[in-house]
Amino acid sequence: MSRVSAVERPGVLPSRLPVREFAGACVGVCALAAAELAARRAGGGEVPAVRVDDGAVATAFVSERHLRTDGRAAESFAPLSRFWRTADGWVRTHANYPHHRARLLSALGTPDDPDAVAAVLARRSAAEVEETVTAAGGLAVALRTPEEWAAHEQGAAVARLPLVERVRLDSAPARELSPPAGTPLLPAAGLRVLDLTRVIAGPIATRTLALLGADVLRLDPPGLPELPDQHTDTGFGKRSALVELASGREAVEELVARADVVVTGYRPGALDRFGLSAEALAERRPGVVVAQLSAWGATGPWAGRRGFDSLVQVATGIAHIEGGRDRPGALPAQALDHGTGYLLAAGVLRAVSDQTEAGGSRLVRAALARTAGDLLRGAAGPGTEEGETNLSPTPWLAERDSPLGHLRYALPPVEFEKGPRDWARPPGRWGADEARWW
Repeated sequence: MSRVSAVERPGVLPSRLPVREFAGACVGVCALAAAELAARRAGGGEVPAVRVDDGAVATAFVSERHLRTDGRAAESFAPLSRFWRTADGWVRTHANYPHHRARLLSALGTPDDPDAVAAVLARRSAAEVEETVTAAGGLAVALRTPEEWAAHEQGAAVARLPLVERVRLDSAPARELSPPAGTPLLPAAGLRVLDLTRVIAGPIATRTLALLGADVLRLDPPGLPELPDQHTDTGFGKRSALVELASGREAVEELVARADVVVTGYRPGALDRFGLSAEALAERRPGVVVAQLSAWGATGPWAGRRGFDSLVQVATGIAHIEGGRDRPGALPAQALDHGTGYLLAAGVLRAVSDQTEAGGSRLVRAALARTAGDLLRGAAGPGTEEGETNLSPTPWLAERDSPLGHLRYALPPVEFEKGPRDWARPPGRWGADEARWW
């Protein structure tokens, strides 16, 4: 008998693509991986029953919209992060971070004024804008149809990848884990997770591991601050420290020496010069699980490009499908970020489970563009643009005090019998913790 049950609420996350089913599947895979690890740690008994509630999933997939800090709503996309009409189509830009905004404006040669940007883009082709801004280190992607993306060299490279790539790196001894103790059931208890991620997808993966009992320490470079509301939304259960990788190598090495899991969310290869490639980590810390997240995948001509959920939607054809006759559209949530985050966490949990029997350092990889391909295939059937869209999120919201103020936030959607229903600790201030393990 299946250990997974579902509470379906047709109409939530309305879209032309099957976003509701896709989101529930991503969360369900993660919850089942957690339940299976809990059973393995308990000696191989019955796997705890998993429950996937569309209401909880839909609320969590737009957690940033529900976040309130002392009653204040989270800031949304910046004025220059949007669709723009070009001479022959559309592009979407991303300029939420100050350094990305500066690069975009420099590449276009315009002042920080939406009207000026619109005037320049209207005279250029979408492909020219994409290449010019990308070459300057900014973020702009031309709108494509699914067919155009499938014919693109990067689209073909990503399509060849598994949804979650899992690789054994060496023959390190089997991992020994003590049985989980106490209530709630915490399958990741005792695992030390070094979190080198930013933005949404990676932090959601590590936020989920923190929910499940892991000691998660996020490191950020002091010169590249995170957006405050984004940090609050994805910082539950974690600690946050600041370390410059180039000058703080000794501190990083001390953390790596005791880490069980290292999760990275920078462009493929960007951290290799700091000795943080999967192979280098496995050599120094045999038995480690390395989880890598990227926007476009680890292979192909775009592997080294920066990317965000909104841009991947545009490149892969999702924005074309979700749009109307006169304008591109978007998914009802940043579903690629959220979905990939839960898939990456599931990959880490399954890697740890595999290690208890077969050992070996492990590499887990996921990419937003590959997740987009799964959604585009629409295996669960067509989506819906109508339905129970007025479902109240109240049952899946909670409030608590924190160092950042009084928070209202979305509860985690990962649910299994006797498992945790909330994080053990609220988010703290960005960079306020020491860079050391407890």
